Amino acid sequence: MKVKKQIAALVMTGVLAAGGAIPAFAAAAPDGHTDAQNTPAGQNGVYAQWQEQWETIKNDWTQVSLSPGADQSQMNFAWYSKTESMAFRVAADKDMTRSVQEVTVKGTEGPKDNAGTQYYSCKATAASLTPGTYYYQIGDAEPVAFEVQDSSDGFSFIYVGDPQIGSSNELKGQDTEEFYAAQSASVCNDAFNWNNTLEKAVEQAPDASFVLSAGDQIQTNKKKAPNKDATNSEIEYTGYLCPEVLDSLPVATTVGNHDADNPNYTYHFNTANNSELGSNGIVGGDYYYTYGNALFIMLNTQDTNVAEHKQFIEQAVAACPDAKWRIVALHQDIYGSAEHSNEPEITNLRYQLVPYFEANDIDVVLTGHDHAYSRSQILKGGVKTTEYTDDAFDEMLEKDMDAGENPETRFVAPENIIPTTTDPAEQAYLQYLNEVMDKDAVEETDGAVAVNPEGILYMTANSSSGSKYYDLVPRMQTYIANRWQEDVPTYSVIDIDDDSFTINTYRTDTDEKIDDTFTIVKNEQEEVELPFTDVSKDAWYYDAVVQAYQDKLFAGTSATTFAPETTMSRAMFVQVLYNLNGQPKVEGTMPFTDVKTSDWYYNAVLWAYQNHVTAGVSGTTFAPKADVTREQTAVLLKKYTAANGKDTSARADLSQYSDAGSISAWAKDAVEWAVASKVMAGTDKGELLPNDNASRAQVAQVMVNYTNAVQ
Repeated sequence: MKVKKQIAALVMTGVLAAGGAIPAFAAAAPDGHTDAQNTPAGQNGVYAQWQEQWETIKNDWTQVSLSPGADQSQMNFAWYSKTESMAFRVAADKDMTRSVQEVTVKGTEGPKDNAGTQYYSCKATAASLTPGTYYYQIGDAEPVAFEVQDSSDGFSFIYVGDPQIGSSNELKGQDTEEFYAAQSASVCNDAFNWNNTLEKAVEQAPDASFVLSAGDQIQTNKKKAPNKDATNSEIEYTGYLCPEVLDSLPVATTVGNHDADNPNYTYHFNTANNSELGSNGIVGGDYYYTYGNALFIMLNTQDTNVAEHKQFIEQAVAACPDAKWRIVALHQDIYGSAEHSNEPEITNLRYQLVPYFEANDIDVVLTGHDHAYSRSQILKGGVKTTEYTDDAFDEMLEKDMDAGENPETRFVAPENIIPTTTDPAEQAYLQYLNEVMDKDAVEETDGAVAVNPEGILYMTANSSSGSKYYDLVPRMQTYIANRWQEDVPTYSVIDIDDDSFTINTYRTDTDEKIDDTFTIVKNEQEEVELPFTDVSKDAWYYDAVVQAYQDKLFAGTSATTFAPETTMSRAMFVQVLYNLNGQPKVEGTMPFTDVKTSDWYYNAVLWAYQNHVTAGVSGTTFAPKADVTREQTAVLLKKYTAANGKDTSARADLSQYSDAGSISAWAKDAVEWAVASKVMAGTDKGELLPNDNASRAQVAQVMVNYTNAVQ
């Protein structure tokens, strides 16, 4: 059900008292949320029973949370205790006689409630677990079963976005009885829907190994809490942790902006391999864990030190070299498609992180924040091409989304700024939106299957609790393959094995899929048998020639020769760039008298001239057989990169190279770019050899460097 923003009350215990303030309309259509009592799951007295149960537990801060351990043989636990020490046991039977672990956990001092009761944050790890059923017991509580799944032939997990328990409360941060009653009511509502989502997901994937949450577990951060008292979020953590499913199913949590400004998140969750890298100084930093053949890298991007995230990613990858799948989770929807997705602070984060993801061969990035579902194309090489301020964007977005005097909840925002606008500010806004479409980053796939892709899949999860929904932006980005919003909680089930990563996403009201099944397939590619008898497998350039030949950038000088030591000619190099660009159709008049229509390089030269990749040695002469030097290859590649709309601003300090002074003045800028972009490297003697002729083997290596680092 869609709920208008002007309606805040829920028919439940603790409903708003008469006379509560009603918020004014926003300019945009109101955010929807799901009213639990009107859902299929809440019928026949089920929600009324939940309300009664909620009244008995809402002030209980001692809910237990399970998190994935460092690998599949470990399980992490966290809970609040009213005593500083607490017994923790794990056994292989319910009677707790086949002991696996028994320790006394000493907690760290946590928050106090309004009655002055001191709580302690307790954490423990169960290790050396093998597939099967186990039981854990905290103090004298009843033992609780949990399952360790067998991941040897693959595994499944559940992916959700933004439970944000308590967000359906419209009375934000007011120190009034009305606020606290509304908060309890909204947490009850959102927790019911969250519980329903988890139950539906487990029905769909009964052997799921864990849940991955893309952040914002709760709503009320310290900054916006009544009296800036962080304990006001504890009722929301109770709502988040109270579903029975979570008694036995671990959740890998990502830090969201609503989680990050106070330590409650760290009290409630026990994450593995936690680092100070990426820490905002409050809720810890990045962390990682492995499961089966997959590495999960969880980034706290509420800390904006991207250099630290880069360092952590590299450390996690180095620590897990055998992981076939590399999956990153972060909160912000860097390739989403709803109201947050085009914000400059989001797109700036995108262009900072994406090069590090690509350099470390990340396969999939899982995000939230946008409260709407989207699946990207396979993407590689997105680069920032424009500057735009948050203030200018916010002003235009408000105008673009203005829903008029009678706003209604909708699924796609209005498009009030039209393409034919003559207003300079509106034109700048539309130009910015066009620039962040990342058209050139899209990698073609075969329908709903990507086989050995070079790029990355980016997913954004919808709300898993229905506490808040955002509209999709009116102009679907080029980088989006599919998106969905109908103000219904959703969840995804992801299956991973040695060869494939498969994602299916479902709505909770009808159990139907909201998108096609999408699969990434990784096959071991057959070894390419080169036809060239003059390229030895022991040669330093062998792999480069293989890739260049496989990518159809190079042909041989004959059917059986590559001529690796032969100097590259201008015609040869322009042909390689033309091949790299997909050999587009060319028309027009050739300005060079020494290039004939019968020449094999005719189309390549005409294309390069028309696209400002190269000019002739004079107005009428191209000199196709002239040699190409190493510095000339840098110049041509930089021009090619600029012609394709990609960033060429990177510069390297060349003072470390002994022959840097011999670089021609007209080539210095291009060589600095080529070295900074890892396209060109020096010799083992610390030389760049800029004026040496470039051999075909050297150019093959340069082109492989280029396609891996830039293209």
